[in-house]
Amino acid sequence: MSQTIRRIAVNTGGGDAPGLNAVIYAVVHAAEKAGIEVLGIREGYDGLLEPQDFPEGGVVRLDRRSVAGIAPLGGTILGTTNRGNPFARPAQQRDGSWLEVDRSAEVLGELRRLGVGALVAIGGDGSLGIAQRFAALGLKVVGVPKTIDNDLEATVQTFGFDTAVQFATECIDRLHSTAASHRRILVVEVMGRYAGWIALHSGLAGSADAILIPEIPYDLSSVARHLQKKPNFARSYCIVVVAEGAKPAGGELTIRGTELGREVRLGGIGEQVAQLLGKLTGKETRAAVLGHIVRGGSPSSTDRNLGLALGTAAVRALLAGESGVMMAIHPPNIVSVPLEQAVSRMKTVPLDGWAITTARALDISFGDALGIPTIPPRPIT
Repeated sequence: MSQTIRRIAVNTGGGDAPGLNAVIYAVVHAAEKAGIEVLGIREGYDGLLEPQDFPEGGVVRLDRRSVAGIAPLGGTILGTTNRGNPFARPAQQRDGSWLEVDRSAEVLGELRRLGVGALVAIGGDGSLGIAQRFAALGLKVVGVPKTIDNDLEATVQTFGFDTAVQFATECIDRLHSTAASHRRILVVEVMGRYAGWIALHSGLAGSADAILIPEIPYDLSSVARHLQKKPNFARSYCIVVVAEGAKPAGGELTIRGTELGREVRLGGIGEQVAQLLGKLTGKETRAAVLGHIVRGGSPSSTDRNLGLALGTAAVRALLAGESGVMMAIHPPNIVSVPLEQAVSRMKTVPLDGWAITTARALDISFGDALGIPTIPPRPIT
């Protein structure tokens, strides 16, 4: 057991997700029980690099009193950002142009000044990639996986995913009634970046007629034919769920733009699919974009429990002297995996998994383009 850590810091980076506050709550309680003080860094690493932006302090002391009652709350009491990479931080030059500068040494210097012996970094692949780089520079770091997209390969599930799927399913349920009332095709666009987990699971639970995901390039002519085979198509309605990262066979992603230091911003595919399906079917079609509303709100019991379990496990790992690792759900246990492994590969939907196999058995179309091989399901053992 490490005897050198007397104070740790915790931060949240990337997009918000239900369950972040549960992790913070768990880290504080587990650390205090071990006699360790906890500092919270505002908005990723911004609280260290731009403390003047936070009148209440860029770094705050966290104790049981300050985190009381936060586990059921959505969002994060520390705030978050997806523009705060200290290794490539946008900085405006005198001529008005922008460059990316490396300010990681400032982060390490501030942590040393504050007497921080280790960092619990809560985030997705981008935030955990930053944590890995700090670990390589000698900072003791333990990561906690967070993303509603469920696209981290090293863990069976990330917290935030369950809540996002539940809310997206509720929205799809509500859209059935308005689609039925107007006999329309309703296209529902959901988040998920380059993986189709949210679209697949909410579309399956919400009885969609078609689900379009990044893992299966689609042909809208195939989707249109499938919808038109629906009994009494002219007098009925259809629900199509599309992931923001889905794309047609031979086509490109639909993006809203790019920004310095950030990935491309996906979005707009729902409207495109709706317009084309309307032309192909002759049926009135509308698009509904769920967007960021699936990220907010109180976390489900599953996501609260995952957050609590991962937060306490992160503190145990630090007490055991571990660093450069991420806590991962490997039922029935929580294990530590190297951060390098955790961020090396994105977890995509398996084409022979139970969810797609179930959807196909229920006659849900994935718009499979001609020439794309179908992967047979694994045998049930």
